[in-house]
Amino acid sequence: MSTTAAQTDLHYRQLHEISDLIRARQLSSREVTESMLARIETSDPKLNAYVTIMSESALAEADRADELLARGDWLGDLHGVPVAVKDLADTHDAPTGAGTTIHADHRPDSDATVVARLRRAGAVILGKLRLTEGAFTGHHPDLPTPVNPWDADTWPGVSSSGSGVATAAGLCFGSLGSDTGGSIRLPSSANGVTGLKPTWGRVSRHGVFPLAPSLDHIGPMTRSARDAAIVLEAIAGRDPLDPTSALEPVPRYSQRLHLDQAPVVGFDRELAAAHFDDATNAMLDTTIETILGLGWRVLDVRTPDFAEAAQDWTALCGIETAAVHAETYPARKDEYGPDLSGLIDIGRGHTAMDYHDLLESRRAFTGRMRSLMADIDLLLLPGIGVGSPTKTQMESLGSDPELFAAVTVPTAPIDSCGMPSITMPAGFTDRGTPLAAQFVSGDFREELLLAAGHSFQQSTDFHTRHPNASAP
Repeated sequence: MSTTAAQTDLHYRQLHEISDLIRARQLSSREVTESMLARIETSDPKLNAYVTIMSESALAEADRADELLARGDWLGDLHGVPVAVKDLADTHDAPTGAGTTIHADHRPDSDATVVARLRRAGAVILGKLRLTEGAFTGHHPDLPTPVNPWDADTWPGVSSSGSGVATAAGLCFGSLGSDTGGSIRLPSSANGVTGLKPTWGRVSRHGVFPLAPSLDHIGPMTRSARDAAIVLEAIAGRDPLDPTSALEPVPRYSQRLHLDQAPVVGFDRELAAAHFDDATNAMLDTTIETILGLGWRVLDVRTPDFAEAAQDWTALCGIETAAVHAETYPARKDEYGPDLSGLIDIGRGHTAMDYHDLLESRRAFTGRMRSLMADIDLLLLPGIGVGSPTKTQMESLGSDPELFAAVTVPTAPIDSCGMPSITMPAGFTDRGTPLAAQFVSGDFREELLLAAGHSFQQSTDFHTRHPNASAP
């Protein structure tokens, strides 16, 4: 590859910048892809972000992108850009193990809809990214764990940890994650990247290994709101193969990153005081100062009972997960790790009446959230309620009720009601690890979230900072 100014710190460029360089023929897709594969080869043995590196197919896709561009055919902003996908989305040319040992050798016959749409948009798929077992909280004890590139002792997040690590460490220009209780937002927060959890049904789940189908969301993890808009635009929309996918048309998110008027932001100070630690609340105060400086309005609000909704989430998730794994659990229980098997046991211990009561509580919570969002544009929450927790802290996640609440209260209830949210870097701890703010909006208001996120990032530089190249 020739040495040009365009290639300085190439791996940390934002997706839209790489897109512009490829479209302008300043770089070829093959050059960019070769550069990223070389970086993966050098850095990923320390970071464990990838399960499968798809070098051969990635280079073939890059060559195809270059051939199309040479003919004057440009497929859009993802044309020739190397990205990666969480290893629960089916790929016809690589295994999809979903973080398990049971399914480690599963080779699908076709791509998940989100993968097919990325490829149709011209993206180059670098490989498959690690996740927790079955997309729950813990990695299978026999499999490697991704390492936070900011600090090896810092928690990398839960399920989409590989996606967060790879995006933050410059091992891809964007990735796909999934979010059932916070697994786009928590690793985005922990690794200092931007995560967009769409409205439930906004993005097809066809060909994606489920954790809990009525709670599962698929979305982008990128280095900016602008990049998230590009990826969401490519993967969103109705899918005949997923009857639960939404019928609403997909806006040109990437072309509408402006706010028509200053949004009204709700903030629940009592919720923050009860559940979030000092570092998190200090970050939220700074975020409020920033958005007030942008001319946005901030209102004190009272949210529905997030702590109760988070507790209900565990039972709901367990019941649905037990159904998903009915063919292999308990028949092959010995092949499961303790976290996923524990969740399934919780689910199997509930009755039909319990499930009915949980659904009634969920519907009531969703109704109260919709009433709240009718009066505001955005709800401000942290991405994690504990400021950049260490791996040691998180070892007690399942046994410490206060810690569990702090981690799940800002995220799990938003999956229960299915509303969209965006999580963005919004500060750093004293040890230099990322903190994140989250904006929630009403159903199918991703356009507002992305525009608000872009406006916030135009006024801050947290999203432009990167982990030390020598870490961990």
